[in-house]
Amino acid sequence: MTDDRNDLRDQRDLRDLRVLAHPLRLRLLSLLGGDAYSAAEAARELDDSQANISYHLRRLHEAGLVSVAEEVAIRGGRAKRYRHDPTSAESIGSGDGGVAALMGAMAAELVRRAALYEQGGVIAFTDAEFWVEPEASRAAEELVRAAGVLLADAARPAGSPGAVPVSATLAYFQLTAAR
Repeated sequence: MTDDRNDLRDQRDLRDLRVLAHPLRLRLLSLLGGDAYSAAEAARELDDSQANISYHLRRLHEAGLVSVAEEVAIRGGRAKRYRHDPTSAESIGSGDGGVAALMGAMAAELVRRAALYEQGGVIAFTDAEFWVEPEASRAAEELVRAAGVLLADAARPAGSPGAVPVSATLAYFQLTAAR
């Protein structure tokens, strides 16, 4: 019975990771980190159709990556406005292939954002594949997590006066010893 439960958990984890492995969903999560948006509002901001955004919001909501922040009355109906908690993805496991798919989507999103880089603007980066002591690994993991939370807490709606658009792609994970 335990093996069946583990198999089901691994299948759910892989499904949830694959939910993240879509460039539009990553853009939605970024947008929803700054403010709550309805599908129609997010569609306008991302220049996409409301139907497509609604579909992707449903998938993100099912995976627990966005939550309903509020419901608002719009033209006689009700619209759900969604918000993203930057730490919500940490509950997702690491099933086979899911992490690779997620990193591929993050890389594609990074390429899209790099085209938006403001010449002469601030840039800070590092790329690393090191062998480090466990204490240093845990400290780096916490710093990456803290940077994500700091940016999410400071995020404002797109186009807010006085706010500057920035990009941060943060991924920290342990590698296998085999190369």
